[in-house]
Amino acid sequence: MSEGEGRPEISLRLLEIFDAIMRCGTTVEAAQQLGISQPAISNGIRQLESQTGVTLFERLHRRLQPTEEAVALHEDIKPVFALVRGFAARARDMRQGMSGRLRIIATPPLGHTVAPLAMRRFLKNRDGVSVAYDVRRLEHVIEAVQSGHADLGLALGIDRHPMVNVETLARTHMVAVLPDAASSEDSSVDARFLGSSDFIGLEIESRLGQMVRAAFERDGVRYQPRVEVRYCATAAVLVTAGIGTAVIDPFTAAFQGAPGMTVRSFLPPIEIAAVMITRKGVPRSRLLHAFISEMKTALSDFQAGGARVIAAP
Repeated sequence: MSEGEGRPEISLRLLEIFDAIMRCGTTVEAAQQLGISQPAISNGIRQLESQTGVTLFERLHRRLQPTEEAVALHEDIKPVFALVRGFAARARDMRQGMSGRLRIIATPPLGHTVAPLAMRRFLKNRDGVSVAYDVRRLEHVIEAVQSGHADLGLALGIDRHPMVNVETLARTHMVAVLPDAASSEDSSVDARFLGSSDFIGLEIESRLGQMVRAAFERDGVRYQPRVEVRYCATAAVLVTAGIGTAVIDPFTAAFQGAPGMTVRSFLPPIEIAAVMITRKGVPRSRLLHAFISEMKTALSDFQAGGARVIAAP
């Protein structure tokens, strides 16, 4: 058997006691810092000296004087305990939602409007937090959350999905947007009014596009867009240019609002849900809970500002 073989391994706790005494200078202060008794500190040092076979302290007038060997050994373990203290601090920040990385993906109606407002407040006073943020189409949002490439998805016009969790944050209604020249004095317009002039439709393969088409059909109006676009924001830009009317989500209408465009309620009403999408079977971190809270607040503020948003129960 080689020399030293069979000796008990030195525990991290004994090294922690050694480090505390070297930094504090007395067993009393070391005991207070570690939250243990003074006899436990003294016993730990005796055990460490026994295991190492090295005298670490000279006992002079009820004080412990580090030996040269103790000073040299402490230099070796300083980086270890710096890492331990850093680990503890980072864990505490994570526990309090003040550190970490969050991956968020959203469809344009929320990703370019309300979500950035929530993110601004979320990041304030969280210097240790970073965010990976992307804005994509709905199918990409669902795929990213399902595969674990995103922690949270934000979208409109989806109530459920078999592969992910879908939770409603707020409910609202689509609105009509019209060039000022085609504006109606009424507070609301219907499909017949919009269908009587050039209409800008949403991509029919999209969920919102299908909802708009169904609303036209319910009103007995032929759905025949002069221009078809993929995104609500694009429709708003074309309306502002005077190309035609459109039915889009209220978030885009509010944030894309510009001179030349009028917003009206649309009949028959098209209710849509603002939802968050999360991965099944994965618990939510404190960081994620914190962002969700800010997102709910942002939606509530949007509602308070006069937008037609109904807070989810």
